[in-house]
Amino acid sequence: MTRAMFADCGVIFFRDQQISEAQHIAFAQRWAPININRFFAAHPAYPEIARVSKEGDQTSNIGGEWHTDHAYDLEPAMGSILVARELPPQGGNTLFASMSVAYEALSEALKTKLCDLKAVHSAQHVFSARGTYDVDNEAGDQRIGNAVAAEQLPEVIHPVVITHPLSGRRALYVNPTFTIRFEGMTAEESQPLLHELYAHSIRPEFVHEFVWRPGSIAFWDNRATWHFARNDYQGYRREMHRITLAGEPLRGARPV
Repeated sequence: MTRAMFADCGVIFFRDQQISEAQHIAFAQRWAPININRFFAAHPAYPEIARVSKEGDQTSNIGGEWHTDHAYDLEPAMGSILVARELPPQGGNTLFASMSVAYEALSEALKTKLCDLKAVHSAQHVFSARGTYDVDNEAGDQRIGNAVAAEQLPEVIHPVVITHPLSGRRALYVNPTFTIRFEGMTAEESQPLLHELYAHSIRPEFVHEFVWRPGSIAFWDNRATWHFARNDYQGYRREMHRITLAGEPLRGARPV
């Protein structure tokens, strides 16, 4: 698999792989330095690996909203490599949406409007003590922590339309979980256009649903995709191991 293939596809799936944690780490390091997540519970023996899990008696899952990993960082993550370790008998699929294809399907007028915009991203409303994954509630439990780090993490600004650093394609870079507003606008003023972009980006023709099986691995590009984890396997345990790869500053783009 080449970097050009990764950049062109946005997400690549592998089946029937029996890899150890050490092999997971070694594969990730071939692509980029590992960005250790501040908020997810780490594997007890391999801190590079974040455990994304849900117990049979828990009702909420992690990643159950459309998002892209680490959009709240000044240098957002290049990619994420997710390995299935324990799966329910059925359910728990992950949906992926292409932000390159979504951008290309916009009208020329909207592309022109977006090229001058930047958006503000934050982790505070998600991972802080007052956020979605408040460690005092069932959504957080022992799976999410380090609320202080989230509260100290500053807001960051990224272009709404980026030029992908590998492929050169243009892609939308906003998402429903971590984007809070457009630069220079209030959250309320930003919502109509953001919601229009969100609804557009999950049209069926832009989305692929991946059905996990034992030995499955997904490797996606956080600069060009969103993902969404279905929470439809109540009463069963699911554990995934995720490694996140360090990225670089994002560069804006004007439409051609």
